[in-house]
Amino acid sequence: MKIKNISSAAKRFWLLLFVVGQMGCNEFLTEVAPSNLTPESFYTIPDHAEAAIASVYADLRFMGNGAGIFSTNWQLLEAMTGTSTTETAQNSDLNNLYGLVHDGNTIHIRNYYIGLYRVIAQANQVIDRVPAITPMNAAQKKRILGEAQFLRASAYFTAVQLWGDVPLITKPQTASSEDFSPSRASVESVYKLIVDDLVSAEAAGLPWMDASGRVNSAAIKAQLAKVYLTMAGFPLKKGASHYKLAADKAFEVITYANSNPNVINLFTNYYDVHRENTKNKLEHLFMLQYNASVAQNPMGNFFPNFKPVTFSGPGGTGSSVPTSAFYNSYETGDLRAKNQDGYFYTSYFTNGSGAPFELGAPYVFKHFNQTANGSAGMPGTRNNNLNVPQIRYAEVLLTYAEAQNEVGGPTQAAYDAVKRIRDRAQLTTPALASLSANSFRELVWKERWYELCYEQITWFDMVRLRKAFNENTKGFDEFVGHTNLSSNQKLQQKHLLLPLPIPEMQNNPNLKPQNPGY
Repeated sequence: MKIKNISSAAKRFWLLLFVVGQMGCNEFLTEVAPSNLTPESFYTIPDHAEAAIASVYADLRFMGNGAGIFSTNWQLLEAMTGTSTTETAQNSDLNNLYGLVHDGNTIHIRNYYIGLYRVIAQANQVIDRVPAITPMNAAQKKRILGEAQFLRASAYFTAVQLWGDVPLITKPQTASSEDFSPSRASVESVYKLIVDDLVSAEAAGLPWMDASGRVNSAAIKAQLAKVYLTMAGFPLKKGASHYKLAADKAFEVITYANSNPNVINLFTNYYDVHRENTKNKLEHLFMLQYNASVAQNPMGNFFPNFKPVTFSGPGGTGSSVPTSAFYNSYETGDLRAKNQDGYFYTSYFTNGSGAPFELGAPYVFKHFNQTANGSAGMPGTRNNNLNVPQIRYAEVLLTYAEAQNEVGGPTQAAYDAVKRIRDRAQLTTPALASLSANSFRELVWKERWYELCYEQITWFDMVRLRKAFNENTKGFDEFVGHTNLSSNQKLQQKHLLLPLPIPEMQNNPNLKPQNPGY
């Protein structure tokens, strides 16, 4: 969160980590608070509630934290997809993810589990303590609780997709809590909490969009549509009922956008997807907030290895770079694959703003901040304030198209949704009359791979569909047996779930048994 978006009292507290209660790792319980505040004495005035919710937002940035040399936590959800590889082989944990030989000691897996449960624990504090604050404006209280419910639901949504049955903790924990060492709850019960939280958040009266970066109604509805879409597929296989729920919820966002195109819309160009002054606007329904004064954008591992693409000269790690097979699989003429116009670049300017030079391979441009790093003849500011997108309107359109097709085949509205994505890419879309439900389904899936790549979405698509994109045939393989071209290793049944972190299982024997195959 940007400090300017909350009250002055909240500014003094928003970075405070309320490490109270069970967060999936006992080491958190030994941390000493930086002040004499306790949950009982802290949650007494509205400013405390603002500070508390700001702390939950701050903890979302765990995904950008380091995971050993030349690596960051977010790479967990990219390395396994097969759409990226590495130019820097020093990080053995990252190499294990690329090679599909990760286990419960892999640092990215441990960090993700701990990070998600820290967010959950912080949100639990807000949801449990804020209702008792008196006096407090009712609308303000409702807003903060709605934000906390969205953030808790989103953390559990990630956790249940990654590990399946996970501990379901909804109250602040202490060493004397009954469920201090919780067992794992069923996938079904975790999804029930996720849906309940999002439905409650939807009723909180939040604005459709929020330029400050706070949770908004569009993000809640988009997330709920994504949850329903996932529940329709594996492992719950709810089918048609939940495809309809997903389509209907996504269409609420589309309907609002069609009536308010200056509020929600696709950007007219791909540059705006990674431009500082378009953060939290139009297409960006929800983002992780970054500001150089607090935390700089963490996506630098996409920068090519030791090539002078930024103001700092030769640098970058190249520890996540596109596979040539995925890059070359884009349709001829697809603007998303055009150098510096789309989501990739094959040349840049020396030290960010000097003479142009060829990179020798494609690299990810989607998270490259030209304001900070420099562009043709324009030196960079050196402060990378770019946010990291979590939910874009483009994904809402594709969610609707996929779900609506599963309900009743490729309708005109579903066709229009995917056509908007392809129109921006300057591609011709086959006529609706020429598309069957099967061919339309694969058309939408391909657009999800091409449009949403490198946004920590593709892996979840692979798991819920039990499918993987084949770059050579441009079709879809069964998940099990598909060869990831990043490492030439085959996906196995066990890869549908991650292993539980070994330290967590040692701290809490009730987490056993380990996920199959690990």
